[in-house]
Amino acid sequence: MSVPFLDLGAAYRELQPEIDAAVARVLASGYYIGGPEVEQFETDYATYCGVTHAIGVANGLDALHLVLRAMDVGPGDEVIVPSNTYIATWLAVSQCGATPVPVEPDARTYNIDPALIEAAVTPRTKVILPVHLYGQPADMDSILAVARKHGLRVLEDGAQAHGARYKGQRLGAHGDAVAWSFYPGKNLGAMGDGGAVTTNDAQLADRIQVLRNYGSRVKYVNEVQGYNSRLDPLQAAVLRVKLSHLDEWNTRRKAIAARYQAVIASEALQSTPFPITLPHVPDWSDPVWHLFVVQHPRRDALHKALADASIGTLIHYPVPPHLQQAYASAGFVPGQFPIAEQIANQCLSLPIGPHLDEAGATAVLAALKAVAKRD
Repeated sequence: MSVPFLDLGAAYRELQPEIDAAVARVLASGYYIGGPEVEQFETDYATYCGVTHAIGVANGLDALHLVLRAMDVGPGDEVIVPSNTYIATWLAVSQCGATPVPVEPDARTYNIDPALIEAAVTPRTKVILPVHLYGQPADMDSILAVARKHGLRVLEDGAQAHGARYKGQRLGAHGDAVAWSFYPGKNLGAMGDGGAVTTNDAQLADRIQVLRNYGSRVKYVNEVQGYNSRLDPLQAAVLRVKLSHLDEWNTRRKAIAARYQAVIASEALQSTPFPITLPHVPDWSDPVWHLFVVQHPRRDALHKALADASIGTLIHYPVPPHLQQAYASAGFVPGQFPIAEQIANQCLSLPIGPHLDEAGATAVLAALKAVAKRD
């Protein structure tokens, strides 16, 4: 059978009556910028994350950028970022005129290695920006310990980790703030772009609210040079519907991940010249499996073999930020961040999502077994 990497239309089909009613409600309301739908989603999402403030913005990159601006990050400043992440994490820093300073990940979890952060701190460091990559929480206590020691702010990139828990507490504001993306493929995805910031810092929340709206809190009175980055009420209404199903959908993802882990760890798939490396989940981590990322020494061959078997897979991400053309002027060279480069060369994301059924998961595992027999 054919198994797509992710079926976005299935989410709409499951919730069509609720989503159609929500969209119709917005269209009839006359509120097309801001208004009650956005405000209610902000309240709902803050409650879900266990924080006091949620501020809707246009997308995940803007969420990161606006928080950094609100933290007064600018030219001459440095922000510590993972070497293994989607480039948006770095772009937000660069958009402020600051310098991203990469730190290698823990090779087992793919997340930034807290043991390496302190060596990257300089007098110009202002913020540590960990990413909860693939839906797995970063080790926040260890990161916060370094931040407190050096008087640094902590901005979390939660774009892939809606609903994930660190040491039993849902992500939302372990650090100073969390930036979220609601890109359609996320665990909590809109039907277009969208983003948010969550925080318990009232002053930071106020600054972000002003910055997202042209630097204004009173119409035609502009306090600072701000931006136009507002969450659309249509997207807010869709997100309100999906938020009520998020935990159930994350539970479905966890069941698929548990099955993948059990079968891929079995002798049938490990007693081969080219075994698959599974992601490591620490005891304190409760991931939501936005992606199920494995490593394989012959990744490109595996990618092609699965495609030939009609199994959709993706590579997250084939080129690490330091080797992207966008950062050529920074002077990074191949081999400078070997762990990130190895992950980029060996990682493969298997199909996972709340609408991948048992037959689909079985087909993925059968295809992996068939490849293993040929190795």
